[in-house]
This record gives sequence, structure tokens and C-alpha cells, in this order.
Amino acid sequence: MAIPKRHVGPPGTHFITSRTWQSRRVFQQPEACRAFVDALARYRKEGKYLLHGFVLMPDHFHALLTPSGMLSLERAVQFIKGGSSRVIGESCGRSLPVWQRGFTDHRVRDAADYEEHLRYIHMNPVRAGLASDASKHAWSSASGLWKLDECPQRLKPLEEA
Repeated sequence: MAIPKRHVGPPGTHFITSRTWQSRRVFQQPEACRAFVDALARYRKEGKYLLHGFVLMPDHFHALLTPSGMLSLERAVQFIKGGSSRVIGESCGRSLPVWQRGFTDHRVRDAADYEEHLRYIHMNPVRAGLASDASKHAWSSASGLWKLDECPQRLKPLEEA
């Protein structure tokens, strides 16, 4: 069955999830984690997308991002997965694929939806027992170690008069 193509539409912020190939726990090794986060940061710095939040778990990742300009969401995710996959393969000596094909996404509708998904991202390692507090998981935007972009203006709550 063919996977339908995603087309570039109006800019939007998306919550995305992608799993490792066969749900292998690739991201238990710091070298693999570093390669993923470096790719995520590199493409953000190049302006491919705005990065609002992320978490890297042993067998998947979640991110809240806004693709830039005329870049499709599919292409933005391809940068992240492809950019990290090659480096992970080289640094960890993996010859198997790193990522499962495809990803899931949810288009963020409003400020409440944005906050709900950001909270979900940050609490993921706590729920999984990887950290006692969201800020203690190094491979998450909750740690405060990574440069992020602000919430898009169209998703910010309206100021009360």
C-alpha cells in the first residue's frame, strides 16, 4: 500500500512522532542520542523549521515544530531522520536501518493544543520512568540545554484587556 504524499500547505505547527526500526532501543547510547539532537539542532539553525520542543526516548521521538517557508512537513522530518541516521550508523557501527518508515503528526490548532502537546513531550520521560523530573532528562527540551523557538504568534493566547 502506497503512503500518500503530503503537500506543502499553509504554514502550521505540528506535533510529530517517529519510531525506530522494529522499535529497537537505539537511543540508549549517548553517541546515538547526541547524533540525533545534533541533526535536530543543525536543521533548525539552517532555518528548515522552527523547533518548539522535543524529547528523544529509547525507541522514538516526539517534536513540536513549524516547517519554514515552502518546506513540507514530510521534508522537514526527512531532514531530521535522514540527517541523524547516517551519523548514528557511522558512530555506532549500525548497518541496520535506524528509523521506521513514515511518521505520525497532528496539526496544532490553538494555544491550548500547543501547551497540551508541549506538556506531553516534556512529561514523556517521567511517565516512562527515565527521569524523576522532566528537567532531568538530558535529551529533551525540558532540560533547558537546547536552543528552541518561541510559540508561533498565531498560537499565542490572546491578551486579556
